[in-house]
Amino acid sequence: MNESPRYLPAEERRAATVETVVSLAAEKNPSDITTAAIAERMGLTQGALFRHFPSKDAILESVMQWVSERLLAKVYAASESCASPVMALEAVFMAHIWFVADHPGVPRMMFGELQRPGETMTKKMVSTLVKSYGIRLRALFEAGKTSGELDPSLDIDAATVSFIGAIQGLVMQSLLIGDAERIRKDAPGVFAIYRRGIGASA
Repeated sequence: MNESPRYLPAEERRAATVETVVSLAAEKNPSDITTAAIAERMGLTQGALFRHFPSKDAILESVMQWVSERLLAKVYAASESCASPVMALEAVFMAHIWFVADHPGVPRMMFGELQRPGETMTKKMVSTLVKSYGIRLRALFEAGKTSGELDPSLDIDAATVSFIGAIQGLVMQSLLIGDAERIRKDAPGVFAIYRRGIGASA
């Protein structure tokens, strides 16, 4: 039998809090999510919530850590299961898209946090995530050039920026139209165009 959120062990309570915030972010403006709303959704008092997190910022940092760990794990798993660099790039692209579609609150939170003034811990965590992601992509681009699948003159920095930008564009469109599932349908076509742009000439 699953335990009530009121009686979860500390580590499970923290994990449940993160998942609750991600769920709430899919329903409302992330900046409007209060600790009271989080506690109410979990069936807790704010006092019980603050026994595990000293502040709302601490909760947000845990959410960003959760996002980083799970997204990077999916990216690495997707790329390692493929027979060629280009297949791996497509698998990474689709894994990222599926992650966003499964957790539509995540991009809303990330975009919101990046707009906050000043240097925050959350911004630093997002920056670290992007750097780790970029390192994996660059390795795949290098392998693709070596194998002859990709244009030997490919600008790897530009290809990395364009790869991430294509995903961000799909995410922004899904947010604008309020349909997270739309990106699952649009992603294959977008990647096909991107693939043609970086491929080796016949």
